[in-house]
Amino acid sequence: MSDGAKTYLVATDVGGTCTDTVVFAVGEPVILGKALSTPPDFAHGVLDSIKSAADQMNLTVEELLARTSLFVHGSTVVDNAILTRDGANVGLLTTEGFEDTLLVTRGGYGRWAGLTEERMKNMVKTDRAAPLVERNLIAGIPERSDYKGAIIRELDEEATRAAIKRLIGEGVDAIAISFLWSFYNQKNELRAQELVKEIDPSIYTSISSHIAPTPGEYERTSTTVINAYAGDIARNYIENLADLLQKNRYAGPVMIMQGYGGLLLASEAADRAIGMLECGPAAGVIGSKALGELLNQKDVIATDMGGTTFKVSVIQGGQIEYAREPMIDRFHYTQPKIEVVSIGAGGGSIVWIEEGTNIPRVGPRSAGSRPGPVCYGLGGDEPTLTDVFMLIGYMDPNIFLGGSMSLDKEAARKVFDTKIAKPLGLSVEEAAYGIFRIATAQITDLIREITVERGLDPRDFVMHAFGGSCGMVSSTFGAELGVKKIVIPYTASVNCAFGLISADIVHEYSVVKTLPMPASLSEFPPLFEPMKEKALKALADEGFTGDKVILDWSVDLRYSRQVHEVTTPLKANLPLTDEGLERLSNDFETLYERKYGKGSAFREAGIEMTQFRLTARGLMSHPDMSPSPTSGEDSSKAVVGRREIFVEARSAMVESDIYDFTLLKTGNLILGPAVIHTPITTIVVQDKQRAVMDEYRNIVIELG
Repeated sequence: MSDGAKTYLVATDVGGTCTDTVVFAVGEPVILGKALSTPPDFAHGVLDSIKSAADQMNLTVEELLARTSLFVHGSTVVDNAILTRDGANVGLLTTEGFEDTLLVTRGGYGRWAGLTEERMKNMVKTDRAAPLVERNLIAGIPERSDYKGAIIRELDEEATRAAIKRLIGEGVDAIAISFLWSFYNQKNELRAQELVKEIDPSIYTSISSHIAPTPGEYERTSTTVINAYAGDIARNYIENLADLLQKNRYAGPVMIMQGYGGLLLASEAADRAIGMLECGPAAGVIGSKALGELLNQKDVIATDMGGTTFKVSVIQGGQIEYAREPMIDRFHYTQPKIEVVSIGAGGGSIVWIEEGTNIPRVGPRSAGSRPGPVCYGLGGDEPTLTDVFMLIGYMDPNIFLGGSMSLDKEAARKVFDTKIAKPLGLSVEEAAYGIFRIATAQITDLIREITVERGLDPRDFVMHAFGGSCGMVSSTFGAELGVKKIVIPYTASVNCAFGLISADIVHEYSVVKTLPMPASLSEFPPLFEPMKEKALKALADEGFTGDKVILDWSVDLRYSRQVHEVTTPLKANLPLTDEGLERLSNDFETLYERKYGKGSAFREAGIEMTQFRLTARGLMSHPDMSPSPTSGEDSSKAVVGRREIFVEARSAMVESDIYDFTLLKTGNLILGPAVIHTPITTIVVQDKQRAVMDEYRNIVIELG
């Protein structure tokens, strides 16, 4: 691997606890790296993670990056800015008379949107989330466009200047601009943005006609405000990361993952902070989809348990599900986003006793990477799930992160005993078993919410379990759900980073126009052709032409007088024909009934098309995963010891075989109960389960 002519693709994903790296080159094995994240300066963790991979290749970071042709990145920096309320001081310019749109949200629904079921139980105590823009920083601007985009009141520039100066005087460092019907005509928004730049070029601006050119006044305004709130943070982060990589001899482009599952050039992503929301989980789902295609698994429940949260998504018929109502910390936004549902149950989730009820709880607070779980020895003094895993025998304190970090089991035991076991009147072991069961019950409930409650039977699905902690619990909650089998990928602990190198360059375009179904065929070329031209030019500028380009069209449809649309793929060829429109109508009704129940479709109500979308993809080179020949079932050479681990079915600690993943061969069989230690994660096989290493070095657990 020291051949200077080699060019690598490097992908890093920054999580709340660890930063993961995948290094790929055609014809070479995939190299995995991992290091603790380093908030608030996450860039150092990125380099530490790259170094972890480079060390395995006998290269320095500089040597690896000098031979890297493409760097792909995903980060939680925008999520963190919103969740910690650490963004900009934002002002909002909106159409006069609509100053309260952001504050009203969706009326009464805004009082409980995004709350957990537990918090929704007492409706009297619910309220809307505190807005990202204070009411005194919202300015109504004299201007108006009608519902067709015709300007019926030109922008009052004198009033706009006065409003901008007032907001700057109040200390804002970012301004969002969202005018009524601006997605049809952006003239007034563009002029208002120009006035901000004339008055103070340092003010970050975000305009709705650029960020969210779609109907829905509240959602569009909310999206624009979120983008402004995190915009400077995202831009500075991306620019600083690019500079750091350059200083370490990287000379290629930097691509940033988006929440809808595609990649954007850093220069474009820096102005669209909103696109980075939940980009890490989205990459994980992309990685799971790629693995499903490799293994011929079309129906997959993708689960991810890292240091902070547990996340789940569903892939049905090989198709990824997209969020119906994207939301970040109770704020709606209108951007395509892969649906990932999460709860605060990760390895770093803090275990605590609820005051007054003496009921043990898991999460949602997390210890993160600093100070981290007690066993990390970095100053943490609150017990976490990771400490529980240590106490029930699943983790080996001497081989964490490939042996680069030793864990303190006795410190974890002492704190857990003082803060959890004794208050519950239980032994350390009994309390640890109980906390483990609480966590797995929370996870099981979440998966049922996204499957059973939507008419899907988990028994029809294969489960993919990735993330640093998921391999320790998946055999328990997978058995409870009755899934066909559980696949713990070779890239399990860095699957989000693996998803980054499985993604493609993606650009999204849309045009808003309401047309009845059926419509005159002459209406469609003026809608489709400009989007197609923009897409082809953008991809050509990035080096994608011919068979490296895929254009996916879709249309938002609804029944007349309804409010919410269903985005429906357009499977007919262009230019559209009457037969193509009929197929679109049929596909819409199929999706409608899948979403709202059989028999809910009612064509007699009339169908309307409201928005036309194009997803343009530039196809990247992806890892060529070549299967290995089978070596037989005998796994005895990989057994490196025995120790007691918690076995759920027996409700007790049972002495079990411990395996070294690096010594396992394709086809090797492991009978539970057992533990498999890999350099980057740990896998637990429960009693009466069988695990096999498949030809791609994934561990496949067959439930007994």
